[in-house]
Amino acid sequence: MTLGQRIRHFRTSNSLTLDELGAAVGIAGSQLSLMENGKREPRLSLLNRIAETLDIQVGDLLSEEPPTARAALEIGLDQLQQGSLYSSLGLPALRASKGMTDDTLRVIVGLHAELSRRSREAIATPEEARRANTELRQLMRTKNNYLPDIDALAQQQMTKVGYSRGALTHRAVSQMAEHLGFELVHVPDLPHSARSVTDLENGRIYLPPASIPGGHGIRSMALQAMAHRLLEHHEPRTYAEFLQQRLEINYFATACLMPLQQSVEFLETAKADRNIAVEDYRDAFGVTHEAAALRFTNLATTHLDMTVHFLRVGDDGAVSKAYENDGLRLPVDVTGSTEGQLVCHYWAARQAFDRTNRTTEFYQYTDTPEGTFWESSQTGTGPDDEFSITIGVPFVHAKWFRGRETPNRTLSRCPDLSCCKSPSNELAERWAGKAWTSAKLHAHILSPLPSGTFPGVDDQELYAFLEAHAE
Repeated sequence: MTLGQRIRHFRTSNSLTLDELGAAVGIAGSQLSLMENGKREPRLSLLNRIAETLDIQVGDLLSEEPPTARAALEIGLDQLQQGSLYSSLGLPALRASKGMTDDTLRVIVGLHAELSRRSREAIATPEEARRANTELRQLMRTKNNYLPDIDALAQQQMTKVGYSRGALTHRAVSQMAEHLGFELVHVPDLPHSARSVTDLENGRIYLPPASIPGGHGIRSMALQAMAHRLLEHHEPRTYAEFLQQRLEINYFATACLMPLQQSVEFLETAKADRNIAVEDYRDAFGVTHEAAALRFTNLATTHLDMTVHFLRVGDDGAVSKAYENDGLRLPVDVTGSTEGQLVCHYWAARQAFDRTNRTTEFYQYTDTPEGTFWESSQTGTGPDDEFSITIGVPFVHAKWFRGRETPNRTLSRCPDLSCCKSPSNELAERWAGKAWTSAKLHAHILSPLPSGTFPGVDDQELYAFLEAHAE
């Protein structure tokens, strides 16, 4: 559409009609009209003849900038009407005629844009977000949580900066940014709703000044920002697309911090020694326990021939992240979402909170209606509460892991309510009608999902920040 507008602009600037320019370049005026209206794409040889006739360079025609403000409005109208939202309305396409004033066109484009914005806002409801997240988790299950194309991209970038083994340095991350034309800039005033901000115009990636011990947080945030560019992401049009992009950038960052080749070599050696341990994998690459556990789920099935499950659970038993392809029955709500649901009291993810020594991993076998699972859990402390990170496998795969000799074993009958959800009849009768409690409400339950260009980020604060740092 932009190419057609530029051809029309230079044609009219030369006071040529469609038929006159068409005759000069050897095509019918009607064919040229289709090109100007974005209905047909001309060959490069024809573009060369058009440029020569109009006494301009081919690059003048191929520029991505609309030639005039009016042309920008016409292109905007065309793009908005080609979207799925407008198509769903069943309305006819509106063509910007010569008789339509700029103000009229501006109003129509503005209304279309507002309709699109409100549609995105409606999509980003908590219920829709949970459904989208559930669909994404189910999709990743079919892929065994493995994205080989992103792994290959990460390995390529690591090779460019000379990575060989061990923890990825901050210098290497900065070099990766430089290869992409970006400078890493640490600032104290990032928008409250943003983890990082990329200034595409000035080639800067803004990051916070502080980091968690080991620097994993800063490295990861910088890599995630670079991933958007390497994966050619555009502004998300739906909340599902936003979640997909977030998953991909997290995967890329993790694949850089724990590269495929080096990770597989490390884990295969540990498997051969029957000594796989997430804490060793974590320490070998200088990352967090959660990052190492999640990365293990990426590689376990495809490269180590074992199924696996992962859980991040709060000290109240609520799930914040989960993945499984080993048959473990995760607790879910009516939408199929597991986030926010309570796991069984007898799973290692909750048993780990009860032990005194939390400096090492906690090992346990758990008998469930779906079979016996071996699990390794590590507890940690976040800004708001404690949590546990759990990696588990079916009994048949326990032989490859450190901690397989543990005597700890529990029985879980969940989702049977008599397992751990319902009090005994004696307790129920003893306290029925004699107690009252005030529930601790999770803030995210009532929190709206901001509907800016990027879900969860305040546009006004974001653009004000960019403007302040653009000098």
